[in-house]
Amino acid sequence: MARLTAPRRLLPTSLALLLGCSAFASLAQSADGAAVAAWPHKPVRLIAAFAPGGAVDILARGVGEVLQRETKQPFVVENRTGAGGNIGADYVAKAAADGYTMLIGLDTSFTVNPLIYKSMPFKNGDLRPVMVFASQGMLMAVSPKTNIKTLEQFIARGKDKGLALGSAGYGTPGHLASSILTYATGAKVNHVPYKGNAPATLAMLSGEVDGGVISSTAMLPHVTTAKITALAVTTAQRNPLLPDVPSVAELGHKELQQEVLFAAWVPSSTPEPLVQKIQAHLDKAMKDGTLRERMRVNDMVYEGLTGDAAAKRIQALADRYRVLAQATGMKME
Repeated sequence: MARLTAPRRLLPTSLALLLGCSAFASLAQSADGAAVAAWPHKPVRLIAAFAPGGAVDILARGVGEVLQRETKQPFVVENRTGAGGNIGADYVAKAAADGYTMLIGLDTSFTVNPLIYKSMPFKNGDLRPVMVFASQGMLMAVSPKTNIKTLEQFIARGKDKGLALGSAGYGTPGHLASSILTYATGAKVNHVPYKGNAPATLAMLSGEVDGGVISSTAMLPHVTTAKITALAVTTAQRNPLLPDVPSVAELGHKELQQEVLFAAWVPSSTPEPLVQKIQAHLDKAMKDGTLRERMRVNDMVYEGLTGDAAAKRIQALADRYRVLAQATGMKME
């Protein structure tokens, strides 16, 4: 007599799919966890969005040296410059979100460039800030050939004859400063963009331009040797590195205050645990005495902001510059 067997019970399709998805998710989480635990297990590229020898490059190399020493993995600085930092930022935005490609740059790539470029190669949301390392004021200075000695003379010359002011390029802090000067004082400015702070400073030294509002890092050596005439720093207080140079605030021109932020970004899809691990390494690096001294002598004021605090710091500048751009019509020329 044939033996009867009970029919096999099949799992409902929806339940089978749910279990399969759950298993896949568990494997993915496990893989992500392993990747975070192993970071870094190979060289990390720090993409400096501005030219070699400038403040961003100096900071990137200093941070890289500390991280390399601490993690025993190479941190390689690559300068991908141009378009006010857009080229470097776009490169990182399109990189794998695995923590092995980070952007070291300025807030202006995110706070100014979207306002003045007709089209952007990336969206602000494609990248997220990991840390705001530091801030820096700008230095308003002129060629001695202009015979301008004070900020008031500088503004008066701009209103009367106009000023040719150099900058590190479109969308850079110096370009923004030219628009702020026009908006706040009525001075007529011919903005002359160069490919970096170094050539903009050389143009000032030669008298090719009247002056500029440029990163103090590039101009400090020339100010101390009187090859460039410093008029004011764009901060509320005097710069400890230039104690004899007044601030725009003390001269009654708070509307000319300006600062730039140095920060690190990664692709927005980078897993949160990995972002937190990178933040922890950067936070530790920022406690290194040699790095902090390098920042100090290059006029970088430590901030060390991460997470929401970093995002809000950058957004506050974006909000201010949006109003300025609309009022002045600041744009690519």
